[in-house]
Amino acid sequence: MNALIVFAHPEPRSFNAAMRDEAARTLAEQGYSVTVSDLYAEGFEAAAGPGDVLERANPERFDLGAEQLAAAETLAYAPDIRREIDRLFAADLLILQFPMWWFSVPAILKGWIDRVFAFGVAYDFGRTWDRGVFRGKRAMLSFTTGAPANVFEPDGRSGDLERVLWPLHGGVLALCGFSVLRPFTAWAVPWIGDQGRAEVLARYRRRLQSLDEEEPLFFHRLADFGEDHRLRPDVEPGTPAQHRGPRKHL
Repeated sequence: MNALIVFAHPEPRSFNAAMRDEAARTLAEQGYSVTVSDLYAEGFEAAAGPGDVLERANPERFDLGAEQLAAAETLAYAPDIRREIDRLFAADLLILQFPMWWFSVPAILKGWIDRVFAFGVAYDFGRTWDRGVFRGKRAMLSFTTGAPANVFEPDGRSGDLERVLWPLHGGVLALCGFSVLRPFTAWAVPWIGDQGRAEVLARYRRRLQSLDEEEPLFFHRLADFGEDHRLRPDVEPGTPAQHRGPRKHL
């Protein structure tokens, strides 16, 4: 079994780095062959652009999706993209390790998603969700926050964590076919002291030791939706993103 840890923090002595190292050790003890993509240390380019492909399909006008699709057949991508695509496809387990910044991932990790989850490689119109490219593979978010857990409760000031994570859980990982595991959250890391951080690492270790026993999160199958791309009337919404009734803000 192969595991890929994509690490997105600029400080090599950060607590995120300690979590990365704990995951690498624990998974290796579980029999995994572990690869770490250290995006900052390896100088991964965050911004998608014309240099992502070795030969432009349309030199006159840059269209990221069209260029990714044209390059997909021969994987004619820039070296950093090709390296990460190879690592991604070799992995049975993907862990994204990052600090939550502004309710999302650092820009370098967003760039990794934009450039590596290329159209025609990680997904296309016929290969999404339960028909996705990465069916049979698992993925998990592991991240730190500056805020305590109650801030992200359903009635918390920052809103329900399930909904905050939907763009990553649903819009990236599940859409591409991954079985998505519950996230691991290290809450309020700057404020819990050395003992608190040691306890977080111990909790993370225990979690990693039991990953193979976990059931993935639920996502609707494509068959749950009608031709209008909405849930069929006989299907009850089962994710943080789908619901019935009026919107509250739009």
